[in-house]
Amino acid sequence: MGFLNKLKDIVAPVVEEEEEVLEEVSMKQEKPVSKYEETSSKVPNVNPNTQMVLFEPRSFDEAEEIARHLKQRRACVVNLHKLQRDYAQRTIDFLTGAVFALDGTIQRIANNAILLTPSSIGVEGEIDFE
Repeated sequence: MGFLNKLKDIVAPVVEEEEEVLEEVSMKQEKPVSKYEETSSKVPNVNPNTQMVLFEPRSFDEAEEIARHLKQRRACVVNLHKLQRDYAQRTIDFLTGAVFALDGTIQRIANNAILLTPSSIGVEGEIDFE
């Protein structure tokens, strides 16, 4: 049986030794990341041709066109002052759904105006309405 065990060890060596070697190699490859590298990797590449589109809808039907611009990664400023209150609310509801589906953001920038941005455009700061 000793001969068979030796033959078995030659043909199929013990896997435990390989696992230890793999663990050592993977630990050597880990590299500490500085704070600078962490923050710089989170900055998205912004297209220099990024556009912003201004809208002043007069009916709810124009909300679809605004959503199309968002899909094309364009920021949209929407002034709702020419819409009746219930149509303005429907428009905001529709655009909120579109922004959510595209992982974008929506922000109120005036009493009747909102800013819609796709995920590729960041917005910093807030406006206080009090």
